[in-house]
Amino acid sequence: MPPRTAGSAGRNLPLSSRSPLNSGERLTRPEFERRYSARPDINKAELVEGVVYVAEPVRAYAHGKPQSALHAVFATYAAFTPGVHSVDNTTVRLDENNEPQPDAALFIEADAGGQSRVDADGYIEGAPELVAEIAASTASRDLHEKLRAYRRNGVREYLVWSTLHERIDWFELVD
Repeated sequence: MPPRTAGSAGRNLPLSSRSPLNSGERLTRPEFERRYSARPDINKAELVEGVVYVAEPVRAYAHGKPQSALHAVFATYAAFTPGVHSVDNTTVRLDENNEPQPDAALFIEADAGGQSRVDADGYIEGAPELVAEIAASTASRDLHEKLRAYRRNGVREYLVWSTLHERIDWFELVD
């Protein structure tokens, strides 16, 4: 998928000539990437278990503030842990049916024993060691479809902070 910049193809095309990308569509990852790259007007979209989810606007207290706090913790950890990187809203190419864009993730460099890598396009290929989601309106999807996809693809730890329910679920892949 090409980088999403202000000059990306499709930016000045009328909406009727752009490739559609709608929540609920079932697509393969290559088709999802093709359509997503043709829609620079869409800020965040994910493919989870073959289904497209186009993100809705984010609320300050239900999502933005908790995500900022989470990033502070992840960035501090990464700053003091050699070979570990903290990323924010970064595309993760898990498999043919899953290309999420988690709110935060920690991954270990492949040279340091990590299980994922940054590919030639600049995206994470494979499962990061820790993925985190701030779940306000997306709690059901984050705790079911995404959990299954992350588990199946070997994400070692998965944190879901359900802000509206004031709850944190932390899953660990065992065996």
